[in-house]
Amino acid sequence: MLKILAVGNSFSQDATRHLEKISASAGSELFVRNCHIGGCSLERHYSNILSGEPAYDYQQNGEFLEKISLSDALRRESWDFITVQQVSGLSGISESYHPYLEEVVSFLKKTSPDSRIVFHRTWQYEKGSTHPDFVRYDSSPEFMFNCIRRVTEDVADKYQLPVIPVGDAVSLASKLKEFDASRGGDSLYRDGYHLSEDFGRYLAGLVWFRFFTGISAFDTSFRTEKCTPSAEFLLKKVCDDVCGDFVFRSH
Repeated sequence: MLKILAVGNSFSQDATRHLEKISASAGSELFVRNCHIGGCSLERHYSNILSGEPAYDYQQNGEFLEKISLSDALRRESWDFITVQQVSGLSGISESYHPYLEEVVSFLKKTSPDSRIVFHRTWQYEKGSTHPDFVRYDSSPEFMFNCIRRVTEDVADKYQLPVIPVGDAVSLASKLKEFDASRGGDSLYRDGYHLSEDFGRYLAGLVWFRFFTGISAFDTSFRTEKCTPSAEFLLKKVCDDVCGDFVFRSH
């Protein structure tokens, strides 16, 4: 059983919401927890490291378990993987990563030396999103994701972090009419930036599953309540197509 700890925010909550159920349906057990603070940036993670305060909601499947400090969360289990990410509004802004990502990664390696650190590449906002940070990217989903991809490629290369390509999958799926709300499709989003329960979160969970296990999304049987068989097929195909270049084979 692989143990995964996400050091993130509501976007890692989105990505891990269905992950344990997805993995269980394929007979590949994952133990997944999320250290959650809504809107938490790398700078704030670093500040929390310095203070040691129990500022995080320790979550399973998006549900609150207890308040915890990052140090305590790291020592709670023998984590195989620890994920890091930037807050969504700054995810495509290069200067926002420094020096905070380096400091966070250094702390994680020191505190949990047997864990592998990986980077969670998050997604662009939906067309028409009212998120106040969207103006940083000219309110353009395409421009926002191009910025995210360029910046995260640079930082992942600099710190030798494998990349979970959720943003790539969301970008690809959002180009399909079936998941383009402006063309009558099922939205991958629930509010213009967080992922929808039945489609966006499901896709993100599939990507994490494929990345960590190397198992095809088509080998899973779980699907969300409103996800039709045709939508399931498309999302699994997007997942496998994207992860072919990114999957981290841990075995």
